[in-house]
Amino acid sequence: MFRCPFLVLCLLFTSLPFAQAFDQVEPRNDPGFLNKSALEIDKLIADFYRRKQLSVPQVIDDATFMRRAFLVAIGRIPTVEEGLAFIEIENPDKRADLVGYLFNAPGYSSHMTNWAFDLLRLRDTPIGSPVINEPYRNWIRQAMTQNMPWDEFVADLLSSEGNGWAPESAAVGYYTSDRGMPLDNLANTMRVFLGSRMECAQCHDDPFGETERMDFYHLAAFTNGQAMSKRHLMYGLWNELREDLEENRFEYEVGLLLWNRVYGMSLAGGGKGRIPLPSDYQYRDGNAGELVGGRTPFGKMVRTSDRRDDGEGRMEFTKWIIEKTGPQFSGVIANRMWERVMGKGIYEPVDDYIVPSETVYPELITFIGDLMLQLDYDLRAFQQVLMLTKTFQFETNPNPSTESRGDDFHGRKIERLSAEQIWDSLITLSDGDPDKQSRRDMDTRVFVGGSPVLVGKMDMIRLSEEVMALESEKEVREYFRELCKIIESSGKDMKSGAQMSMMMGAVKKYGRDAAVRASELPSPAPREHFLYLFGASDREVVEAASREANVGQMLAMMNGFVQRKLVNNPQAYLFKNLEGGSSATEKIRRLYVAILNRPPTKTEMTWMKAEVEAQGEEGFRNIAAALVMSSEFVFLR
Repeated sequence: MFRCPFLVLCLLFTSLPFAQAFDQVEPRNDPGFLNKSALEIDKLIADFYRRKQLSVPQVIDDATFMRRAFLVAIGRIPTVEEGLAFIEIENPDKRADLVGYLFNAPGYSSHMTNWAFDLLRLRDTPIGSPVINEPYRNWIRQAMTQNMPWDEFVADLLSSEGNGWAPESAAVGYYTSDRGMPLDNLANTMRVFLGSRMECAQCHDDPFGETERMDFYHLAAFTNGQAMSKRHLMYGLWNELREDLEENRFEYEVGLLLWNRVYGMSLAGGGKGRIPLPSDYQYRDGNAGELVGGRTPFGKMVRTSDRRDDGEGRMEFTKWIIEKTGPQFSGVIANRMWERVMGKGIYEPVDDYIVPSETVYPELITFIGDLMLQLDYDLRAFQQVLMLTKTFQFETNPNPSTESRGDDFHGRKIERLSAEQIWDSLITLSDGDPDKQSRRDMDTRVFVGGSPVLVGKMDMIRLSEEVMALESEKEVREYFRELCKIIESSGKDMKSGAQMSMMMGAVKKYGRDAAVRASELPSPAPREHFLYLFGASDREVVEAASREANVGQMLAMMNGFVQRKLVNNPQAYLFKNLEGGSSATEKIRRLYVAILNRPPTKTEMTWMKAEVEAQGEEGFRNIAAALVMSSEFVFLR
């Protein structure tokens, strides 16, 4: 067997044989249980084949498995070193070892962060809002990095209150991002976490479902009554600042900081448990303006009084979603993860829940829902189980599923990579392993009038803590006057603009070609960015990403980022890896493993060697351009 020197380099780099390096990483849950659960899934799929009289698909080869596993688990292709090491190693357990390695790699949390951002419509700045989502964004990323169990994650999102900058309550961004749109927020909550599509019922009885408008308002009662913490203490001061705006611009800007980015990012109100019906309510079961209490439409019923405020409505609503909806809560997230790993949900769409008995395979959907419970909502361990199955390793099936609302499990469907997967893979080729790059900092600087102030002296976390601790209007006014003096004094003490720039440099900023993961870039991506062009979500609605092709994508691959940072860049990581190659054959092989994650076929090798013989060193760049722009690179099979 041909031995590539890069395998030796890889082993030296890891300081351990590749398989041993995998073995050093233990999954959070017992490996024996994970393997047993994977086997149970395979048995269920085998039984499905027997009943449907389907032939068992072939198992993919090592190179295809490697590429599929990397892209599904961590959202990028392997580096040259990772690719060669896996292909070359002789170990019957190397596929399971690779799965363990990937789910404990830093790229996993980056890939999951993209998923969470799309699901929760995370925008750095909410549409039409003066607040920012910096602490909320960081909270989501940390939750994915720490592998927070899904039930705890959802509980924090739906029940948190307090200071939006405090790490322990930053999840309030889930509500403050939708401030002024509580009914839309509720509709998204039901869709995302329970697969219940109730958005139509905001305005009328759902003609396509069983939800009535009254059902929706009974639910809305639980979360009604949200407000900003202690903002009323600043009303008088704020009105004065607005009246003297022209004469006291600086004081107004400082006041704006407190009004929007401290009070405006806080959340109070545990949920009144009752709500008035809207002025246009038109059904016989209630009158406009009538107060109705909370009542859940399915699962174990939870109710609140329509005669007095509850004060704990959001907590009761949260407990109902997680604990009292039967198999729905666990089943919905289990099916979402199945779609994420296997390429298609057991039933679809995944945000339109179907009771197990009515799905294409009741036993399977029941099993994975129970498995999610057994794993204590550990999404990483759950996905690891799925990738340990033989089902995950089946060859791609180009034919549509035989089931109308779900999968037939007869091989993965071919799909184009997401915009984030393409970007992260291109970064891997141009700059090497992107997971070795430092991550984006949480920007906690204090801004007044668009410029940072108090740099090195105070950040937004401390400022917000001090402001939220004030208990009276008098204290707020006194604090405000003192803050203005400190900011003015701090500005005079700055020796030069260069010093300010140097201090600002501690916060990472990324341009359009920044060689970092998509999860580190602005959310959503700017309209001129590669990610936006390739269909990244605008984060205005749930999971709005697109994988549809367009002419602009072709032009971007031919003339844009790919050419600037990769094909025409002799310092690109891809080409630096060719420097140690002893022959054209070896260099071509490395290009194939780096880009398509497989060795070239004999026919391809003949073609590529002819190109190099005709074009010299330029031939290698031509090969790289052709492979990156091939459909094989941008599709997952």
